[in-house]
Amino acid sequence: MSALATAYVDSKTMLRRNMVHAKRYPAMTFSMILMPIVLLLVFNYVFGGALGASTGRYIDYLTPGMMLIIPAYMIAGVAVSMCTDVTKGIVNRFRTMHISQSSILTGQVVGSWIQGMLGVAAMTGVAVLAGFRPSASPVEWLAAIGLIGLVFFALNWLGVAFGLVAQTPESASNMPMPILLLPFLGSGLVPTDTMPAGVRHFAEYQPFTPITETLRGLLMGTEIGNNGIMALAWCTGIAVLGFCWSTSLFRRRAD
Repeated sequence: MSALATAYVDSKTMLRRNMVHAKRYPAMTFSMILMPIVLLLVFNYVFGGALGASTGRYIDYLTPGMMLIIPAYMIAGVAVSMCTDVTKGIVNRFRTMHISQSSILTGQVVGSWIQGMLGVAAMTGVAVLAGFRPSASPVEWLAAIGLIGLVFFALNWLGVAFGLVAQTPESASNMPMPILLLPFLGSGLVPTDTMPAGVRHFAEYQPFTPITETLRGLLMGTEIGNNGIMALAWCTGIAVLGFCWSTSLFRRRAD
């Protein structure tokens, strides 16, 4: 069997392990998915009356931004899971086996990706029940799903890197905190032009704003402009950074 085929088979095995682990210990995954849904309902029903004055139907404005909170929250779960495997010696045990070493990281990334995408589907269903009415065509829906999937892929690799660099699961859960705040400091909840100058400048140039505006444009038909290119550039850059950082840390731990 070739090295590529071996890596593929071993990655499937590690993916299955990750999914079984999530099924047996669902508390963290459940909380990472449930909290953004609760925030969606709180912002819509508690703050929507006031915030909707500048955005039209607030649920339509809010939902695309809230979809991106799930990958931001999931990064902490990925980091904790990876750090737990490392600190408990499971990764060292895997290294003694005749398996592809890259499959250990790939299984973690893909497993979390599947859980996150299911979470976005659940949030979309709740948003529809709350009044969300997207105008996207089937092609635009596919593009939106692809963009969300790319965000998950990029942030999951970054989460794996956080898990490898952290010394304890507790510190791994705290390291992604700045990333958890970024969706709230962008255009996900309110337009950036309503913010004070300093906050507005930060919001306009951080990664989640162009991603949010691209997703909102695909689902609601608003202007995308150059946000699409910026969103893809940010996602690609984060994915490359996370992948290179993760593999470097993994090799260093092996040495």
